[in-house]
Amino acid sequence: MRILIAAALMLAASLQQAHADIVVIVSASSTVSKLSPELIARIYQGKSHTLTPFDLERGSSVRKAFYTRLIGQDDAAVRTREQWSKLVFAGKRAAPKEFHSAADLVTAVAADPNAIGYVDSSFINLTVKVIYTVKPQP
Repeated sequence: MRILIAAALMLAASLQQAHADIVVIVSASSTVSKLSPELIARIYQGKSHTLTPFDLERGSSVRKAFYTRLIGQDDAAVRTREQWSKLVFAGKRAAPKEFHSAADLVTAVAADPNAIGYVDSSFINLTVKVIYTVKPQP
């Protein structure tokens, strides 16, 4: 019986995680209060230098969902696109810094008023502000 209860709780937690919102965040001290999804996509594609993008580590389900929902491509395709390749090769920009956990990404964004990141909405705290909620796919 205990095993069934534990399995049900794990299933409920995974379903809740699968339906959680992905939010785009900036530092609470940032002057940015809202950005269009198009501008956010341009920032993460290396086409806009408005803010410094921070990423979750490769393989993260939130990262995969963010890129698929907002940009319409998987994260690997965005990284290998000509724009990022040119910028990195020319030494003009570095690819977005990757963080192993959402908590670490939130801490880094909170400390840098020029940074932008994305996390599961359950990681939001008073040190950051949400500037966009990524719409789930139908």
